[in-house]
Amino acid sequence: MAKKSQHKSALSEKEGVLDTKSTNAKAIAKLKAKRKSKRNTQDLINALLNGDITALSQAITIVESKNPNHNSQANQIIKACLPHANKSVRIGITGVPGVGKSTFIEAFGNYLTTQEKKVAVLAVDPSSTLTKGSILGDKTRMESLVNNPNAYIRPSASGDSLGGVARKTRETIILCEAAGFNTILIETVGVGQSETAVHSMVDFFLLLKLAGAGDELQGIKRGIIEMADAIAINKADGDNLKAAKLAKVEFNRALHLYPPKASTWQPKVTLCSGLKNEGIDNIWSVINDYILLTTENSFFNHKRKEQNKFWLLQTIEEQLKSDFFNHPTIKIELQKQLDLIEANKTTPFVAAEYLLGLK
Repeated sequence: MAKKSQHKSALSEKEGVLDTKSTNAKAIAKLKAKRKSKRNTQDLINALLNGDITALSQAITIVESKNPNHNSQANQIIKACLPHANKSVRIGITGVPGVGKSTFIEAFGNYLTTQEKKVAVLAVDPSSTLTKGSILGDKTRMESLVNNPNAYIRPSASGDSLGGVARKTRETIILCEAAGFNTILIETVGVGQSETAVHSMVDFFLLLKLAGAGDELQGIKRGIIEMADAIAINKADGDNLKAAKLAKVEFNRALHLYPPKASTWQPKVTLCSGLKNEGIDNIWSVINDYILLTTENSFFNHKRKEQNKFWLLQTIEEQLKSDFFNHPTIKIELQKQLDLIEANKTTPFVAAEYLLGLK
């Protein structure tokens, strides 16, 4: 009877699968081998300097990490890469959502690789203020550029940093330059103050605009137009070409109302179509003219030095913020103050003063 019930049981084990030790041993051995093969910091640096894309990605991940334990390793990587950096042209690209930034960058990046350039695209994706999540979909939107052997795309979640610019974008630029990329394209999320932050880390600032959607009226506003070294009216194709030409005239008029730039450069307005791959070469020509002018009058190097000063102050600010919130006492007392605020027993200003006085 016992034998009969054993055959009926759905839980009975078949011969040959009783012993899983050998299978588990192989899996464990494979995992251990993978862990052992993980590069140490110096090996990672050497591989990065030799243009290893995997090493570059790993290094950027370490630099972007918010884990305090990674700070020392990140600093070591950046220090080793600095002597090999600063040999690229850094181009910031911004525009309102829907202007076609990703399509334009793909067309522009592919064009640059035909000019014997190695292109790194640092695309900052907006993070949700509710879930803190980010789609990071730039690689899917730039399919042909992803497969280009002379291009590298690194999408990063914007997090809670200024204007949506990834917290470690500046350091990422250095790593990409050290890995041999001589043209860096930095895409902003196109909202808030991201333009200001990107402007502080690039050599040339390109503003993408639309025609026929009321967008040309934004040219009358100061701020973003003052920062732009060139304005490219995108989607200038088909039925929209006439409107784009009219918008170009309006923008040219607006630009002449602004005071001269310290670089002595007069911002240009050009038409392009990322979708049709038209006008891309003109934009690169404008950028080359800018580089030639600012190199001759020494503004290019002056701007880089001013940016380094800005980086210093930003780094100090970020480090102070990190040290404050990672302090054990602050972590405990912060929650207490949050509870008191929720119970209407204190105000945010009083709570902040109390917390700042603890450290």
